[in-house]
Amino acid sequence: MNDGHLQFLSSPEWAQLLRENLLPWIDGVGDLGADVLEIGPGPGLTTDLLRERVGSLTAIELDPELAGRLRERLAGTNVEVLCADAAASGLAAGRFSAVTCFSMLHHMPSPEYQDRLFSEVHRVLRPGGIFIGVDALDLDFIRQGHVDDTFVPVDPVSLPDRLEAAGLRDADVFAAEYEFRFIARKPR
Repeated sequence: MNDGHLQFLSSPEWAQLLRENLLPWIDGVGDLGADVLEIGPGPGLTTDLLRERVGSLTAIELDPELAGRLRERLAGTNVEVLCADAAASGLAAGRFSAVTCFSMLHHMPSPEYQDRLFSEVHRVLRPGGIFIGVDALDLDFIRQGHVDDTFVPVDPVSLPDRLEAAGLRDADVFAAEYEFRFIARKPR
């Protein structure tokens, strides 16, 4: 992630935007359950929102520096921070009641890598568990914010089929002005 992008995702302005726009949607999704996995928390502003709503939160972050800072900041809370590849997490199968990812799928290096992540999400979700997320649409101003950064946008039209191929069902995708949101379930 480039420095400017990381600074924005750590800013009070982004935190406020998350509280005003993302939080009501998360609350509207319903109960995430007792044991939730967050993929790619970055600086952890979404982690702060989630940890207030769940019993136990595991945050898995690929970047060692970001993971270390988040682990230090959230020590002694209901959050466990892991530095690992979420597409091959090594976490227990069927453990999580929900898996979340917010604005991170486009940072994965290829669609195939994203598909491996979707399969891993299916593996770690318990039957009936939900996978929710938000990601950026492929727009010029978003691409400009990712100069010298990985930007592999997910096509929201093909996302339900990709999630289905990973074993997730009942996918709903909602496109908005600059992002899309999705929900899918692991069958019971």
